[in-house]
Amino acid sequence: MRVFNSSPPSEAQTRGRILQAARRLFASQGFDGTTTRDLAQAAGVAEGTLFRHFPNKKAILVEVATAGWVEILTDLLTELSEMGSYKAVAQVMRRRMWNMQKSADLMRVCFMEAQFHPDLRDRIQSEVIDKMTDVAEAFFQTAMDKGIYRQMDAKLVAKVFLGMFAIAGFSHNTLMEPDASPQQMQQMAEGLADIFLNGVLAKD
Repeated sequence: MRVFNSSPPSEAQTRGRILQAARRLFASQGFDGTTTRDLAQAAGVAEGTLFRHFPNKKAILVEVATAGWVEILTDLLTELSEMGSYKAVAQVMRRRMWNMQKSADLMRVCFMEAQFHPDLRDRIQSEVIDKMTDVAEAFFQTAMDKGIYRQMDAKLVAKVFLGMFAIAGFSHNTLMEPDASPQQMQQMAEGLADIFLNGVLAKD
């Protein structure tokens, strides 16, 4: 009789399990409140296996947070490319709020821990945020060249947009109730888009 044994997980699968466990534990317990033993147990691996993949706990944090920001950048690229028009900012804001609600644990790691780890913050700045700004700047410069947006400093417009984009992502924790309905999220998205596109001054 042949016995079929399931093959052991690959190195990539083991690394992925460690990162998934870290994302969850760092979000719930914080970086300082999570031990490497906690991480190994949550990932279902020996502590020695964990150190075979990562030199220390800080390296795991950097990998989790940087990967999270790359995920945000990829979402932004997708959302901008799918905009029906340069005026369809509300749909991007609404999707951003929805997506970040689904990834609340990742967002806590990305934004909270980066405040306390300058090297992590510097890496995220250089590898992701600068790229996000460049992407948004090119997007808005094209809209200005087409006469859809008035001529301004495209980089400044990009930074303002990304700031509102971040607010939209965290609005369920700051500007809105945690259990906000889709209708409330839609209203918030439309309000942010209106302010971004039209400003706050009354028209003459």
